[in-house]
Amino acid sequence: MAYFGVTPSSVFTGTGAKDVFDGDGSTTAFTMSQSVTITTDIEVFVGNVRQEPSVAYTVSGVTLTFTGTPASGTGNIYVVHQNSNLGSIGITSGLAFSGTTVTASSTITGTTITGSGDVTGTTLNATGDTAAGDNAAIGFTAAEGLILTGQGSTNDVTIKNDADTEVMGIATGATVVDFASGPTVADVAIKVGGKESIWIPASAMQATTSNGCSALTTVETTSGRPDMVVLDFDKDSDEFAQFAIAFPKSYNLGTVTYQFFWSGIAATTTVTLTLAGVAMNDNETIDVAYGTAVAVADAAQGAVEELLISAESGAVTIAGTMADNDLAYFRIGRDVSEDNMAGDCRLHGIKLFFTTDAANDA
Repeated sequence: MAYFGVTPSSVFTGTGAKDVFDGDGSTTAFTMSQSVTITTDIEVFVGNVRQEPSVAYTVSGVTLTFTGTPASGTGNIYVVHQNSNLGSIGITSGLAFSGTTVTASSTITGTTITGSGDVTGTTLNATGDTAAGDNAAIGFTAAEGLILTGQGSTNDVTIKNDADTEVMGIATGATVVDFASGPTVADVAIKVGGKESIWIPASAMQATTSNGCSALTTVETTSGRPDMVVLDFDKDSDEFAQFAIAFPKSYNLGTVTYQFFWSGIAATTTVTLTLAGVAMNDNETIDVAYGTAVAVADAAQGAVEELLISAESGAVTIAGTMADNDLAYFRIGRDVSEDNMAGDCRLHGIKLFFTTDAANDA
């Protein structure tokens, strides 16, 4: 094709699309071969007379609806899809293309498209990498595949659901993915770091040499039913037992809490136990003082064979410098000055709570 002046650097080309319908004197709605966004995206003719958009007809997706009834005729209605003529658009470097909506059924290529609305089409194919300064970029490399790069004041990348609620995010400048809810694989929760617990039965404890509680005692309830394996703590003086734990490597080396499981032998009110801890590493002495004991109280219910479970204690700070592969000693005891149960406290064991910051001990 000849031109006056300079030959354009980019040409809009395409094969076009056309729908033809037969009027029957009663049908007003016809199904087109492709979806239409607005009435001016198509040219509609009835008996070779062009119809006025939004007045003579309306569109909704692939449905063309006339406001009047077209006359009968073979092929007397036809529709020309104007936007399908834009098969491929090449945008010259430095050329700004702006608007509210870009609708494509084929390919748009170029350097930058700037708009104030939506860019819609079949496939967005990125062919280059993103850069550190990109605010919100989609890229691709053969090695990395799809790349999302962004930078915000709180997150660099945020993924939301259809309710505009955050599902996951990557904090600004960080490499950790933060999920709004616990991640799953095939609807099964993935184990992550967090609060854990370990059961220490009375049988894993030992009465201390000084001011020790009773030796491990087995108390029968009824023949053929569970026996109680307990340590008895006296009502008249403070008595103690001890145990040791080598925590998993995933332990965050922080404070711990506990609950005690017990039974009473007197129908009165409250018993108070305390827990203190100390840690030592390889080549360190075991002859060191425990940390501050933390107390928790629980009330007896009346029957001597009832299982009683205390509330969770406050934070217990383990003395020493806690580190991976440390051995932590704990001392549990009864503080008779703080309770009024007129009988022994029978300890079944304790549940110790600690926090992990890794999924495993690798």
